[in-house]
Amino acid sequence: MTISALAAGICVSAGVVHGVSVTLALRRCTRRGAHLPPPEVAPPVSIVQPLCGMETFSRETLRSIFDLDYPNYEIVFCLANADDPIEPLVRGAIAARPDRPARLLIGDDRVSANPKLNNVVKGFKAARHEWLVMADSNVLMPRDYIQRLLARWTAGTGIVCAPPIGSMPETFGAEIECAFLNTYEARWQYAAEAAGFGFAQGKTMLWRRDILEAGGGIEALGAEIAEDAASTKLVHRQGLSAHLVNEPFQQPLGARKLKDVWGRQLRWARLRRATFPAHFAPEILTTSLVLIVAAAFAAPEFGSSPWVSAFLAAVFWYALEALLAFVAGWPLGWLSPPAWIARDLLLPLLWAEGWRGDSFVWRGNAMSVDERALREAPEGSPPQM
Repeated sequence: MTISALAAGICVSAGVVHGVSVTLALRRCTRRGAHLPPPEVAPPVSIVQPLCGMETFSRETLRSIFDLDYPNYEIVFCLANADDPIEPLVRGAIAARPDRPARLLIGDDRVSANPKLNNVVKGFKAARHEWLVMADSNVLMPRDYIQRLLARWTAGTGIVCAPPIGSMPETFGAEIECAFLNTYEARWQYAAEAAGFGFAQGKTMLWRRDILEAGGGIEALGAEIAEDAASTKLVHRQGLSAHLVNEPFQQPLGARKLKDVWGRQLRWARLRRATFPAHFAPEILTTSLVLIVAAAFAAPEFGSSPWVSAFLAAVFWYALEALLAFVAGWPLGWLSPPAWIARDLLLPLLWAEGWRGDSFVWRGNAMSVDERALREAPEGSPPQM
């Protein structure tokens, strides 16, 4: 077999896999626009939301959690420190909406090396209801947020989650973040779920209390440095599945710096490598560069020049991404293609750095994915580098 023939096989295979992943995501993310009404029997739900600092769209996301069209839910806000700058805003929002059962809990339960989990433990213990949602503070919730989560709960479900969809980008760095979050990460999450490899996503997680307690309770999510990885393993041990919501929810971005986008993606890459190394290993093959380079080498088989072949492969790849973004109603503009290209050039570097190091910084906390560092960390402190 010649090199060009081998390259042609790789090119066709990569193109088919890309097309299938886009198709699978389209089936679940197509924008339907219809508001999902509450079910006739609407079980009471507790939303537990960890907070840490002010963000660009804190007022908008805070308003959205109070405006849900669901008849019976409570909100439990969690803060680690009373002097957090978002504290007055939250107390003001609670006072302005006495019709919504909501309270703010302050304190830090040091049950793990994960600051977010430490912050949220008190909220899960104080929540009154059987159905529990843990939602990050930067999720912009649609009015039928709870209904859409409950609609995905079927027999054999252990957790329902939603990947974040980047929206409202104001800088090219934010456009690159959208390129990672939307037509890459969300696309692959929906494809993985369709293939039977669904995994939890910490941005939004719907639990049923008995399932969480059967796995060891909220503290059991400290078994991994990432609570979503621990959640995935907890439900799998019970023979249950992780499912994703239809039409995932927005995370408004605003202005983002490229170095911050890199830092977040590097953190997630190292977490994936540490918690699911067998799934992380083939990520190097998910960049468009595989298809484009293979197409260039396969040009003799296609009867064209390497440059034309590579160009057509790139058009095919990014046209499908544009189709997914358009149909799903995700951000799509003239900066999207350059952002997709920048993302795909960064992906091999992220993959290599994911294997090379263990450390990362999350909200000012120096942390490590190294299991030995987690075990040896002093009680009450995240591991320091």
